[in-house]
Amino acid sequence: MEIRQLRSDEFDASLSLSEYAFQYKLSADDRAKAQERFKPERVWGIFDDSGLAAKFTLLPFQSYIQGRPLLMGGIAGVATWPENRRQGLVAKLLAHALIKMNEAGQTLSCLHPFYVPFYRKFGWEVYCEYKKYTIPSGKFPEKVQVEGWVKRDEGELDVLDDLYRKFASKYNGTLVRDKEWWEKSVLDDDGHSAVYYSQEGETEGYALYNIQNRELVIDEFVYANGRARSGLWNYFANHDSMVTQAHLKMVPADDNLPFLLPDPRIAQENHPYFMARIVNVKAFVEQLSFVATGNSGSITLSVADNLAPWNNGLWTLSVDGQGKPSLQALQSEPGGEETAACGIGTLTAMLLGYKRPLDMYQAGLLTGNICSVSWLEERIPQAQTALFDFF
Repeated sequence: MEIRQLRSDEFDASLSLSEYAFQYKLSADDRAKAQERFKPERVWGIFDDSGLAAKFTLLPFQSYIQGRPLLMGGIAGVATWPENRRQGLVAKLLAHALIKMNEAGQTLSCLHPFYVPFYRKFGWEVYCEYKKYTIPSGKFPEKVQVEGWVKRDEGELDVLDDLYRKFASKYNGTLVRDKEWWEKSVLDDDGHSAVYYSQEGETEGYALYNIQNRELVIDEFVYANGRARSGLWNYFANHDSMVTQAHLKMVPADDNLPFLLPDPRIAQENHPYFMARIVNVKAFVEQLSFVATGNSGSITLSVADNLAPWNNGLWTLSVDGQGKPSLQALQSEPGGEETAACGIGTLTAMLLGYKRPLDMYQAGLLTGNICSVSWLEERIPQAQTALFDFF
């Protein structure tokens, strides 16, 4: 078998596999558009004597981590013909993807799982959640007097992106959006935007929404402060004669809107969402900032990674008094009670801030001496994770 990037003349083979695996069929017009957008260099396939047996798409993204954009490899469109399944082809493709991401300096990878346990076997772990609200119009937030105004459908892309960047960079794992992503994957031709301006004329929040069957569907709600949030809700409250309820989608897990409602007993759902895994543990760790305690220290950390051998093994994790980390490989097992051990997925969830070391220790996913676990708990910063996009 051969693993390689697809060629431009292999669009039909790629689309046929996608249509079969994901159970859809493109119209002739949509097929032509898809072929125009086809980037064969981003699609990797594994080929046997009969042709394309399995494939995936490797997308060159950046994610916000601790407020800074870091290179991230997005895995999408993993598909295998049924006659080729359960032969380890996806494992071979994912191992190949990790090699390519590592070569490209992409220290983190994210994907949307069709089945979480499947990708956990390969080191990816759930790293974020989102909430969904359904709010009857009679339970909208109470109107409050705020200075400023809302402009409908006048949001320039640079205005939206600036507000999004400031909001999204507060979370770990959010996507850095370029113009093409905004235009093709975020903005909807049939949708609307509402931008809140302060009394001083500063843009401080926006919402992307549409109205369907007397229901307000809010895809994205971004605000810099409580004034902007109230101003946007005042705007939505003015739709009371048009809509019976509002659906809020992709709400960050740390959102506290229900508490602020006159009656917080609304329909709420919580959904585990994307998975992530560290591609290169040394490079990723040394891009982070840890908590500055004023004292330097270190532990021995054992990392299990059966798909990326350059991560697998023992490491000395050191953090100086200013929170700057260093990760150095150890050649042999030092022994002793100071060792902490976990898989690459657990380490990813902890370093992104989705789960805390003590929680992982209590769950049995982080093992070792409690002093080492407490050391990690003290030095890994508290953080929130989120993702507002899909790929």
